Amino acid sequence: MTLPFWSLFIGLLLITMVLVGTLLARLLLSSAMIYLGIGYALGPGGLNVITPDPARYADSLESIALVALLISLFTVGLKMGTVPLSDQRWLLPLRLAFLSMAITVGLIAVVGVWGLGLSLGAAVLLGGILAPTDPVLASGVQPESGTKPDRLQFSLAGEGALNDGTAFPFVMLGLHLLGARGLGFGIWHWWLIDVLWATGGGLFIGAACGALIGRLVVYLRTRHQLAVGLDEFLSLGLMAVAYGVAQLSLASGFLAVFAAGLALQRVKEQPRAGAISLGAASGSSGHDYGVLATHSLHASAVMTHAVQGFNEQLEKLAELAIVLLVGAMLSYATLWTALWWFIPLLFFLLRALAVSVGLLGEPLATGLHSMIGWFGIRGIGSVFYLMFSINHGITAPLAQELITLTLVAVAVSIMAHGMSAGLLMKWHRRRQSKAP
Repeated sequence: MTLPFWSLFIGLLLITMVLVGTLLARLLLSSAMIYLGIGYALGPGGLNVITPDPARYADSLESIALVALLISLFTVGLKMGTVPLSDQRWLLPLRLAFLSMAITVGLIAVVGVWGLGLSLGAAVLLGGILAPTDPVLASGVQPESGTKPDRLQFSLAGEGALNDGTAFPFVMLGLHLLGARGLGFGIWHWWLIDVLWATGGGLFIGAACGALIGRLVVYLRTRHQLAVGLDEFLSLGLMAVAYGVAQLSLASGFLAVFAAGLALQRVKEQPRAGAISLGAASGSSGHDYGVLATHSLHASAVMTHAVQGFNEQLEKLAELAIVLLVGAMLSYATLWTALWWFIPLLFFLLRALAVSVGLLGEPLATGLHSMIGWFGIRGIGSVFYLMFSINHGITAPLAQELITLTLVAVAVSIMAHGMSAGLLMKWHRRRQSKAP
C-alpha cells in the first residue's frame, strides 16, 4: 500500500479503537485480540500487505520489540513506584520473577529435550524465551497506582516487569551452549556478569538514574523555575539514559528502565520554608501547569503524573505496533504436531507447577494461587528474545522451530488470557469486596 493508504488505514484503526474501546471491555475482549486478528489479515496469510519475515528482518523486529518493551517496563515501574519498598507486597513478585522464573525455564528445558527432541542448549534457550510473562497485553490485570494496590495485580505486574530482565541469563546460557557467534563462554563469566551483575547492576543503575534526574528536575523547577515542561522528553530521555548506561556497563537494561520508573515515582517534594499547599496537584484545582510544576509542594507529583500519563498513552501505541506485527508474523509459523500438546502443557501445567513450587509457604487467599498460575501471559519479552536469538546466529532449522513455538504461544496467550482476564478479574473484585 502507498503512504496515503497506510495513513488512512492507521487513522481509521486508531479512531475505531476510540469509538469501540468501551464496547470491547463490555464484551470482555482486549484490544490486543483485535490487533492480532488485523495483523494476521494484513500479513502473508491474508492480504499480504506486510511481510515481516522473522528470519529476514530479525534486526528491525528486535529493535521494535525492544522499544515496546522499554516503554512497558518504565510504565509499570511508574505505577508500582508508589508502594514502599519495605511493603510485604514486594515479596510475591520477587519470588515469582526469580524463583518461579528459573523453575519455568528448567521445566521447559526438560520438555524441550525429552518431548521436542531439542539439544540442551536449544531447550534452555526456548525456556529463556518463553518463561517471561507480560502484564501489558492483558490490560485487565494491570495495577492501579496507589500505596495499597490489589495484591494479585501488583504481583503479576511486578513479575512481568522483573522477569523480562531475569530471563536474560538463561537466554545467554542457551546461546553459550549452542556456541552462538559473538559470545565468549565461561561459567564464571556467566554467573558473575550475566546473572549477578546484570541483575544487581541493572537495578542499581536504573534507580540511580531515576532518582538523580528526577531530583535535578524538581530542584531546577522549584528553585530556579527552569526545566519546566517537555515532560515527554523527560520520559523518553530517562528511559534511554537508564538503558544505555546499563547496557554499556554490561548490566540489564530492562531492569534498569523498570528501576528508573520506580525511582522517579518515589522522588520526594523539596518544600521551601513557609510553602503553602495549593490543593490537589492537577490543573483542575484552578492553577495552571506552570504554577503547580514550580511549586515546591507539588512539583514532584506534577512531574510524575505528567510522565506517567504520557507513557500510558505511548504504551498503547507500542502494544498496537507489536501485536499487529505478531499477527502478521503468524503466517511464518509452520505446522507442527507438537504444538497441540506443548502449548496447553505450557499454560496449564508448567506455569502452574512453577508458581506452586516458587510460592511454597506463601500464605495466599483462596483462589489467588490459581489466578496467579493462570495469568502466565506471554508477549513482548518473548518476541524480543526470539529476535535476539536469531540475530546471534542460531541455525536456520532451530530458528524456524523457535519462531513457530514462540509466535503460537504469544498468539494463544493473547487470545486465551485476553478473553479470560475480564471475567476472572470481575470475580476477583467481587470476592475482595466481600472479604472482611
